Amino acid sequence: MDLVEGPTLADQIAHGPMSLDDALPIAKQIADAIEAAHEQGIIHRDLRPANVSVSTKGLVKVLDFGLAKALESPGVIANAMASPTMTSPAATRAGIILGTAAYMSPEQAKGRTADKRSDVWAFGCVLYEMLTGRAAFAGETVTEVLGEILKSEPDWRRLPPDTPDGIRRLLRRGLQKDQAQRLHHIATRAWRLTTLAARRVSLVRLPRVTAAECSDCSWRWRSSP
Repeated sequence: MDLVEGPTLADQIAHGPMSLDDALPIAKQIADAIEAAHEQGIIHRDLRPANVSVSTKGLVKVLDFGLAKALESPGVIANAMASPTMTSPAATRAGIILGTAAYMSPEQAKGRTADKRSDVWAFGCVLYEMLTGRAAFAGETVTEVLGEILKSEPDWRRLPPDTPDGIRRLLRRGLQKDQAQRLHHIATRAWRLTTLAARRVSLVRLPRVTAAECSDCSWRWRSSP
């Protein structure tokens, strides 16, 4: 097996929320990896921070496709939110709950068939957690978490105040409980994240212009951050 070095995204989030400048490049690579899998007809079904490795050079690898490591050793799992809910490695049909509770889509929570939009939902949960340091849907037990997923909305107030409107819209579209209203392709997210990241870089690099330096472009001075 390939040796993947570096901490997981869950390890990074454990230290607190990530800045937009750190989160967007990672999120874009996650979206690209999931899109590559979708193009091959593969649905991850268990995308979560613990299944994302980030090397010291910023290279992202998405791990554990197909719930390959969902079965744990017998015993009590202390953190219900992180407990895989699949009961058989061969159980991939509708009617069997698949996934990890806190990142499961509403259709998975209901035991229905997962599709690409289920991974889009999980990606939204991951991005929300990267920016807030908290799970989008939480509870003390798996049942409570699934109830939150089916009935509640994430606390959008936890997003950093400087979160761009584009990111907020992306999260809301990705976390639509109705599959028909949710983004259908994660590639759409990857493109938008690339665009938003590029805009942030251009804003950071935009030189400050003062009226003294440029008397003809006072409009730029007034609009500069």
